[in-house]
Amino acid sequence: MTWILEGAALFCVVYYVILTVYAGFSVSFSLFWPALAAVFILLAAGLHFLRRHEGRAPSWVFVSAATALLAGFVIFAVTEALIAFHALTATRQAADYVIVLGARVKDREISRSLKRRLDRAVEYAEANPNTILVLSGGQGKDEPVSEARAMYEYLEYNGVAPERLLLEDQSSNTAQNITFSRKVIERQEFYKAQSAQARLQEYYQERSEEDPVRIAVLTSDYHLFRAKSIARKQGLSAVTGIAAPGDPVLAIHMWVRECFAVLKDKFMGRM
Repeated sequence: MTWILEGAALFCVVYYVILTVYAGFSVSFSLFWPALAAVFILLAAGLHFLRRHEGRAPSWVFVSAATALLAGFVIFAVTEALIAFHALTATRQAADYVIVLGARVKDREISRSLKRRLDRAVEYAEANPNTILVLSGGQGKDEPVSEARAMYEYLEYNGVAPERLLLEDQSSNTAQNITFSRKVIERQEFYKAQSAQARLQEYYQERSEEDPVRIAVLTSDYHLFRAKSIARKQGLSAVTGIAAPGDPVLAIHMWVRECFAVLKDKFMGRM
């Protein structure tokens, strides 16, 4: 058993090195891996101690540690299963609006993850010419432009008509992405209602009964479960998801990090 823990610690250290070489030290949550390696080493050392002093250590210590580890593993496995299920069951159906969630912009260049989302958005826009894309993402302290503006420039350069692009550039997390993008969509629907010389309330009542506004969220596959859950928590009960492939090198890291993000948002009542 100890060799398994020692091997796991070695894997965490090696993977952390790969992460830093591939994406730099700025990758969020990357220190999780050396911290996890330390936990595995401590567990291995604890097992060595118990073997050398068998019968001297109180049994409750072993039982408590084993229970906590088992509970943590079950929570992690169930959460990852939910993430995987929503990633695998993403839709390709047409929507009136697609909220494209942003990711980090550095030196006016989009990240690998964001590029994969935008390439998926280009494919979707070509297949669904009537869909409006809502580009959602604000400007961080270390970002030269807002994520929404960088996304707009990339999509326009790749042939998506500007009139099909709406910007939401105030959000800083997934919950705000959905909240502010929904306001952008409502404002757009209001303008459409005004141009049709109809009152907004009557327009929404008519749409909800006969032809509801169809909204989808486009993001990385590992992020889809959380994004859809937050959207439904905010009242978008019929929201669908469109998955973009994740970076294969960062996949393990992103899926593990997403588990903790899901638990955090669940605890905070966002989903």
